[in-house]
Amino acid sequence: MRIQAPTIPGIEFTTPDIAYGQLAPIVIVLGAAVIGIMAEAFVPRTYRYVTQVGLAVVGLVAALVAVVLLAGTQNITAGGAFAVDGPTLLLQGTILVLALTSLGLVADRAVEPGGAFAAQASAMPGSEGERAATTSGIEQTEVYPLLMFAVSGMVMFPAANDLLTMFVALEVLSLPLYLLCGMARRRRLLSQEAALKYFLLGAFASAFFLFGIALLYGFSGTLELGGIADAVATQTVGEGYLLAGTALVAVGLLFKVAAVPFHAWTPDVYVGAPTPITAFMAACTKVAAFGALLRLFYVGLGGSRWDWEPVLWAIAIVTMLVGSLLALTQTDVKRMLAYSSIAHAGFVLVGVVATSPAGLSSSMFYLVTYGFATIGAFAVVTLVRDSTGEATHLSQWAGLGRRAPWLAAVFALFLLAFAGIPLTSGFTGKFAVFAAAVDGGATPLVVVAVVASAIAAFFYVRVIVLMFFSEPVGEGPTIAIPGVSSAAALAVCAAVTVALGVAPQPVLDLAGQAAAFIR
Repeated sequence: MRIQAPTIPGIEFTTPDIAYGQLAPIVIVLGAAVIGIMAEAFVPRTYRYVTQVGLAVVGLVAALVAVVLLAGTQNITAGGAFAVDGPTLLLQGTILVLALTSLGLVADRAVEPGGAFAAQASAMPGSEGERAATTSGIEQTEVYPLLMFAVSGMVMFPAANDLLTMFVALEVLSLPLYLLCGMARRRRLLSQEAALKYFLLGAFASAFFLFGIALLYGFSGTLELGGIADAVATQTVGEGYLLAGTALVAVGLLFKVAAVPFHAWTPDVYVGAPTPITAFMAACTKVAAFGALLRLFYVGLGGSRWDWEPVLWAIAIVTMLVGSLLALTQTDVKRMLAYSSIAHAGFVLVGVVATSPAGLSSSMFYLVTYGFATIGAFAVVTLVRDSTGEATHLSQWAGLGRRAPWLAAVFALFLLAFAGIPLTSGFTGKFAVFAAAVDGGATPLVVVAVVASAIAAFFYVRVIVLMFFSEPVGEGPTIAIPGVSSAAALAVCAAVTVALGVAPQPVLDLAGQAAAFIR
């Protein structure tokens, strides 16, 4: 489709060719989000829940079909703003499947009457307005278009081929998440505090990212990653701009993946946000942010790897160790999983620093395995409850294996996957990134990663022992019966975790075939 460019004397415009078909996954999700906003305005309240869930499911499935149909496409479109290639499509497909699985938790109304979200997020906690909204049975259905807007930014992020598009994608995925984090039905003040912390720290990270873009533009004279790569290869002046710009842009991306020392927001936000949103953030945001980070360092800054690689080594080491060691001290399940996610960001960075096709493919495979195990783990958290809501203190999980052996067994499966125990997806993922790092000459980093994995295994096994071999305290928590959507999400996550541990080769082959960026 061509649009006639305006004519202004002395100024020449170039109309970009936009292959809308190749951008279909982004367009479909964004369109579903916009239609969802319209539905909030015009659909009667009685039918909004069904309408919004249906729109979200149709949008995500249609976008996933578009990704499958685009398999094998290699093209840069929209004036160089988007790259459609193997990593883009694999990561977009992963994000969409994980988002569809997370939607099962978000849409559940059986575990918590009215859902996990406040009846009226604008009402002050404890106010008369909140009580009136709760008793009237109002449901917060705008969470679904917000979720879809976040997904649209996520699928745009790994496809972004210039820094300005990458920044737009970062903001499109972040702003809805700031709102979603503050909408919890229970512990509303904690939820609002989490949203405020995420917003303020995210704004600082975005400012660093934008300033880094300016410096890289000053160095290269272009925002396209291919142009930056050419400038890195040919220019001999302005190295200070290159180094400073690389550092600042990396801050914005490392913040999103929750790497140390940019991780401080993670425990508080994961604990305060509604647990379905925590699951969605922990899985999908990490996949999207690592997709952008891989494209930036492999395509745009690959020629300066000797400058940034030692820094990523250091960040990977402290991220793995800090995440694993601090997880040992936690007494809250959600907080423990938050520090676990920090440690896993370090493990993915081990694959990133390999700077090879094997490093790229192993990193993408690890993101797939981590995403499903994470959503499954948080799905279990939503089912263990007491009179105030979710029972997240570890002492309340003692004896869970006797009260609900099936639920404890599923949670143990996800914990073993996090620990990297054989015959789970986590073992295959860690083996893949460690092997790629060794082949890339990062053997010392792998040694540290193995030590961090051993530390992490201790606190995962500690929870398993607590569930199966400890006496319950008092009557113990109640076990909620999941709705159909939650049960389906949990079953999918458990099945994928086992399948990728027992027979991972098809997905490994798919990641290997997709491990080639286009410039």
